[in-house]
Amino acid sequence: MDFPVEGVELTLLLVVSDINTSRNFYRDVLGAEVYREYGGTSCVLKFQGTWLLLVTGGEPTKDKPDVTFAPPTNPQSVSHQLTMRVPDCQAAYETLSARGAKFLTPPVNWGSETRCFFHDPDGHLLEISEVR
Repeated sequence: MDFPVEGVELTLLLVVSDINTSRNFYRDVLGAEVYREYGGTSCVLKFQGTWLLLVTGGEPTKDKPDVTFAPPTNPQSVSHQLTMRVPDCQAAYETLSARGAKFLTPPVNWGSETRCFFHDPDGHLLEISEVR
């Protein structure tokens, strides 16, 4: 069998400290659509053509015996980020700011790209980027 095969879909999982706060942020600030929620510990969102799974932290399980799920502990140290390509970075910045996103700086023009960064409620780094 070749991989990937037809029907495979990608889900990005983010570990969060409070499912309600994070769900509200991704829904109300970024415009994600709530698809399903599970018992107050996880929420599946449809976001820009992909699945985003928010889960609260948890101890190891039989299928991942050495893995603990935990939200970021230091927003200044990043191991991943979510980048959103936008047609107009300044307009997206203004819209998201009005909805409550707290940006690290206003958009910065790097010549071929304009971008800026913000955090979700748990410190996951997010970026909006306009490429010319």
